[in-house]
Amino acid sequence: MKRISSRFSMAVHTLSMIALCPLECTGDSIASSVNTNPVVIRKIIGMLKRAGLLGVRAGVGGAYLLKDPEHITLLDIYRAVHVADEDHLFDIHNTRSLNCLVGRNIEQVLQDELKEAQEAMENRLTQTTLGQLTQLFWIDNNSS
Repeated sequence: MKRISSRFSMAVHTLSMIALCPLECTGDSIASSVNTNPVVIRKIIGMLKRAGLLGVRAGVGGAYLLKDPEHITLLDIYRAVHVADEDHLFDIHNTRSLNCLVGRNIEQVLQDELKEAQEAMENRLTQTTLGQLTQLFWIDNNSS
């Protein structure tokens, strides 16, 4: 089964760290926390920067949020890292036979259902902000 790219969760992880401890975050420390190569984090930071969510300055602790965490939704992050093409979360196989009744019509029959499913997911992502998520880290940490 094909999964949605992990860039989304890595981007949320990255932004959460920057929101919680901006002066202590370096690309290397984020990469260590995510447990990935710093090059991957630099690519994600670049995508977040192009989307207007992050600013970057040279030096240690060089990334900072351009918006308040309460104004960054999970959908903003999802779109920033191009997890799926706009309106194309679901792919229809292109190996279908046009000589078959089902093969010829499957894309048209599924299109509305899949579009509604994607819209439902995106609507859900608009309901959660980075600020709400980062509050959960403090709650979880204090209950341990």
